[in-house]
Parts: sequence; structure tokens; C-alpha cells
Amino acid sequence: MTLELISSHEILFKGDAESVTLPGAEGSFTVLKNHAPIISVLNAGEVKYRTPEGAEKSVAIKGGIVDVDNNVVAVCVY
Repeated sequence: MTLELISSHEILFKGDAESVTLPGAEGSFTVLKNHAPIISVLNAGEVKYRTPEGAEKSVAIKGGIVDVDNNVVAVCVY
């Protein structure tokens, strides 16, 4: 699946990801390939993702929103 992680100032990451874990308003959740469509508000915390090569990375956020649809995880953060 494709992860697009952007802020109002820059693209933080755009590329393939095996999994993405997000700090949702109702609790942390993980998105995998073929996840059902969802839109969620994000709380402060970390967006964690794993690349196809197996590298695990994270980005600290103050909040944002995520839209998951058709194997694209679009995350707008502040």
C-alpha cells in the first residue's frame, strides 16, 4: 500500500509501507493492505510505519487526520 504523510510545510514520507500504526482519537489502530475505507481524527502521538524492506520508522505528530481508501493511506498532520 502507499503511505502519504504530509504537513502544511512538507512531505514527510511518500512511498510503500507494509503497515501503518496511527494514534486515533478513539485509540491507536493499525492499517494493513486491503484495509476497509476509513477517515479518522488523529491525536498527538506517533505515526509508526514499516517499509517493505522491514525498516520501522516513526514520526511524532501533534494531531491530524487520516483517510484510508483503495490501499492509499493519506495522513495530514500538524
